[in-house]
Amino acid sequence: MPVRFPPGFLWGTATAAYQIEGAAREDGRGPSVWDTFSRTPGRTRGGDTGDVAADHYHRRAEDVRLMAGLGVTAYRFSVSWPRVQPTGRGPAVQKGLDFYRALVDDLLEHGITPALTLYHWDLPQALEDAGGWPHRDTAERFADYAGVVADALGDRVPYWITLNEPWCSAFLGYGSGVHAPGRTDPVDALRAAHHLNLAHGLAATALRARLPAAARIGIALNTCAVRARTGSGADLDARRRIDALANRVFTGPLLHGAYPDDLLAGTARLTDWSFVRAGDEAAVRRDPLDWLGVNYYAPTIVSAAGGGPGSSADDGHGASDHSPWPGAEDVSFHQQPGERTDMGWGVDPTGLYDLLTRWSREAPGLPLMVTENGAAYPDRPSPAGGAVHDARRVRYLHGHLSELHRAMTEGGADVRGYFLWSLLDNFEWAYGYAKRFGIVHVDYATQTRTPKASAHWYARLARSGVLPDLPGA
Repeated sequence: MPVRFPPGFLWGTATAAYQIEGAAREDGRGPSVWDTFSRTPGRTRGGDTGDVAADHYHRRAEDVRLMAGLGVTAYRFSVSWPRVQPTGRGPAVQKGLDFYRALVDDLLEHGITPALTLYHWDLPQALEDAGGWPHRDTAERFADYAGVVADALGDRVPYWITLNEPWCSAFLGYGSGVHAPGRTDPVDALRAAHHLNLAHGLAATALRARLPAAARIGIALNTCAVRARTGSGADLDARRRIDALANRVFTGPLLHGAYPDDLLAGTARLTDWSFVRAGDEAAVRRDPLDWLGVNYYAPTIVSAAGGGPGSSADDGHGASDHSPWPGAEDVSFHQQPGERTDMGWGVDPTGLYDLLTRWSREAPGLPLMVTENGAAYPDRPSPAGGAVHDARRVRYLHGHLSELHRAMTEGGADVRGYFLWSLLDNFEWAYGYAKRFGIVHVDYATQTRTPKASAHWYARLARSGVLPDLPGA
C-alpha cells in the first residue's frame, strides 16, 4: 500500500536568518552575537562568517519562486532580531521589517504558508553586552520584540514560533561555548535556559494580545531521543539525568508549569535556582502552546561514566573542554554503529517515532509538527551537466518520513506538518560552509542555486502527499 499522508498536511522547508540572509551591515541591521562570534579567530571553521551566506536578502524573490517550483506548501523562516531592532530595544527599523513584509507577500502570492520563527540564535550584541540570556531583562526585551513583529506581520502569518532550539542557545552558547556568544559557565547556562523559557511565555502573551484568534503559536525544541547504552541501573540513571537537561528543562514548564524535581536536585551543587522568581513557571505556560515543534536528527546514546568501549565526553555538538550538561558532566556518550551523516551523527529514523509518540502521550490533544529534520552530506555537482545526485539524503528522508507516518497511523501522534532542513546549503554555524544540509545546492562563489535529486524527490511528495519510492527500488 502507498504511504499516504492526510490532505492539508503541510510540506515545508526551513531556514534561519543568519544562515542564509547575508547583508550583515545593510539597511540598519545591527550586529548579533553570531556576527561577533564568527569574526573572532578560531571560533568557526576556516574563519567563515554569515556576512554574505546564501545572499537571500537580495535573492528573496528567486528563492520563493524556487520553493513554488518544488511545490512546497509551507516555509519556515526566522526574523533577524538585529535587523528589526539593531540593539534589541527601541523602535523598529522599517527597512528591516519591509524585507519580511515582502517575503511574506511573496510566499502568499505563490500559495506558500508562512511559518515565522522569532528567534533562531541571533541575539543582538548589545543585549549580550548587557548580560545576554542569563540576564532576566533579555526575556522582557524579547517580548517587546515579539510585539513589534506581530504588529507588522500578524495579519498574514498563521504560524508563529517563539524560539528555535533554546537548548542550543543556553547550553552550547553559555555552557560548552561552541556556539555564540561562546561563554562557559554552567550556572549561566541554567540561568539562560530559564530566561529563554520565560521569554517564550512573555512573548506568547504579547503575541496572543495582537494576533488574530486563528493564529497558532508554538515553539521548536530539539528534544532528544535519549537512550541508555545498556539496561543497567547506572546507565538508566545516566539516561534520566540527560533527559532532564535535554528535554524536561523545557517541557516541564512549557507543558506542566514546573521544573522537574530531579533536574533541580541534579544541579543543586551548582545553583539553588533562586533566579526563578515566584510566578515565573506559571508565566511560561500562561498562554498554552497551540502546537509543539519537534526538531530531530539523531538519537543520543548515553551510559554512566567509563561506560565501556567507544565512550566519550563528545555528545555530537562539537568539541569543547567545557560540558554543556551542568551537573551531568560525568555521563558518557556513544556513537551509534552504522551509517553516519557528514556531521558524524548516526542515522536512526526510529528516534523520530519515539519522540513524536512520547510528546503525543505526554501532551494529549496538542498538535505536533516536525519543524526540522534533514542530513548533511558532501554533495557536489556532477562534471556532466551539473546535476547533484544525493542518494544518501533521499534515503535519509525516506526513512524518517516513513517513521513519521508510522507515528501518525500506529502511534496515534497528531502531526500536522513537516519542515525539511534545509531549503538551501548555508552557513552551518561553527562548521562554517563545510557542511551542506540543503536540498538546493548553493555555489557560494556565484550564488547559483541547483536543486539536488532530493529536491525533485521531495517535490513529488509535496505535490501528491504520497511517499515516493526510493530511486531504483
